[in-house]
Amino acid sequence: MALSGCPDAFLHPYYQDNVEQTAACSQMGLVETDFTSKRISLNPDDDVDLEALVNDMNSSLDSIYSTYSTVSESVPLLKNGQLNRSPLSNSGTNTLPSMPPRQKMHRSQPMQIQAVRRLQEEQPRTSSLPAIPNPFPELCTPAGSPVLASGSLPQSQPASKRSVVKVFSEDGTCKMVEILADMTARDFCQLLIYKTHCVDDNSWTLVEHHPHLGLERSLEDHELVVQIQSMMTSESKFLFRKNYAKYEFFKNPVNFFPEQMVAWCQQSNGSIPKSELLQNLLNANSCPEIQGSLYVKEAGKKSWKKLFVCLRRSGLYCSTKGTSKVPRHLQGISDLEDSNVYSLISCKKLYNSPTDFGFCVKPNRILTDIKELRCLCAEDEQTRTCWMTAFRLLKYGMLLYQNYRIPQQKTMHTTFSAPRSVSENCLVAMDFSGQTGRVIENPLEAQSAAVEEGLAWRKRSSRINVLGNQSPLHPSTLSTVIHRTQPWFHGRIPREESHTIIKQQGLVDGLFLLRDSQSNPKAFVLTLCHHQKIKHFQILPCEDDGQMFFSLDDGNTKFTDLIQLVEFYQLNKGVLPCKLKYHCIRVAL
Repeated sequence: MALSGCPDAFLHPYYQDNVEQTAACSQMGLVETDFTSKRISLNPDDDVDLEALVNDMNSSLDSIYSTYSTVSESVPLLKNGQLNRSPLSNSGTNTLPSMPPRQKMHRSQPMQIQAVRRLQEEQPRTSSLPAIPNPFPELCTPAGSPVLASGSLPQSQPASKRSVVKVFSEDGTCKMVEILADMTARDFCQLLIYKTHCVDDNSWTLVEHHPHLGLERSLEDHELVVQIQSMMTSESKFLFRKNYAKYEFFKNPVNFFPEQMVAWCQQSNGSIPKSELLQNLLNANSCPEIQGSLYVKEAGKKSWKKLFVCLRRSGLYCSTKGTSKVPRHLQGISDLEDSNVYSLISCKKLYNSPTDFGFCVKPNRILTDIKELRCLCAEDEQTRTCWMTAFRLLKYGMLLYQNYRIPQQKTMHTTFSAPRSVSENCLVAMDFSGQTGRVIENPLEAQSAAVEEGLAWRKRSSRINVLGNQSPLHPSTLSTVIHRTQPWFHGRIPREESHTIIKQQGLVDGLFLLRDSQSNPKAFVLTLCHHQKIKHFQILPCEDDGQMFFSLDDGNTKFTDLIQLVEFYQLNKGVLPCKLKYHCIRVAL
């Protein structure tokens, strides 16, 4: 709106205010009036009736107020109380709501949408989730609904219970490991192998050790570690060590079960093949018996009594009348279900046993009461091993065989499989001195070739000193200390400790270790197990043409260092009763 011929300063204040309000309404497009299009002339020469003009303006503004109030009732409010600017049809004329004057305008309040606020306050529920199309309707509900129901959505699984297990190694170091409650002994050993970077040769085991009772046993691979820990006292602990004899009876059962100790072998006079020996022990329908004489510790006393004992699937029994197995003469010692068999440590010192080959049957409910232990003692190591192995076989049966086969099946499915072992009967002596090789058929010639090979085994004509100069007058100190880096060398340990290590890691043929000699400071000792007996062989240094060598057979076969000696006897039996197969090792956790 424009006023011609009259500046703003000469307008009446009331008139100027009304003009501004009318112009604002006109800009918003709410209404069009006739006076907005009029040209008002205020020349001094013209005779203008100002009072009539003001009345005309007031009547026009009143009509604008009535029109705005009518439109505001029909136009919905948006957020923050603003007007909707969508065009409205009123008597054929498009009019938009206009802002009222400041004196008479009533501001509208925003509407309260309670439904939206309630949705924001409520927690999301499964029932409020939208229906999700199911890509596999035949797998969801029996009716084959193509929409996933609210109950079929995956629910949050509770976190698995974890426990902390403390495990020790042979050198006394320990490690705290957090494991799941359903972790087996095999999985726990695999975890420790991964953490300590050991070689996984399927011979590591977890040992349950009770020093206050002088007992220990190797856990079976299927047993739960947390469950066994719950039945241990604060003084008991787990040990992580090797046990090569854990499943050795599957490879050579004859050495573990002599015919005089198996009942059906005596009844059939040896007619049962040796291959069926283990099958009868593993078969749940058969009724095998292991029988023999054992020293039995009397309950609540320190005395021992030699009795005839038989082991059946129902339990361990002793005869009260000679070797009679009549039911009225058999007295129960222990059952197999709720008990485990343990080997006795220092049984002569703790239990005053007649021999060192003791074992005991401990019920699972017994923790510290020595009187409840049923202690037994055998004449030799082979007899004790037979009784303890038979106890395990009759209790677990085929489960033990499955534990034995699992590592072999994994090895067969690996990409890089280990080379197959070749029997000694398939090996022949060869002579490659000529242009073509030939087979040595003469046994004497083959033996002389083996001796010659042993004399020339990686023989070095010169020595290298620490400065790198070749001189026979300055022998290298490396050959005298390099063996200390090998896992089979155990340093300066006494003979008794070497016996203990061999027994703990399994009395199998070919198990060995090397140690310093206590009688000769320049010599070494090879401790070897053969037929469950421990033997010692002294390694002496010898000098030849100013060079120092090591020999096990009084200088007939010489080696520049102990590593060469061990590698040679791992391939050749030589003067030893058997080849070196397994080495005793101690791992720091």
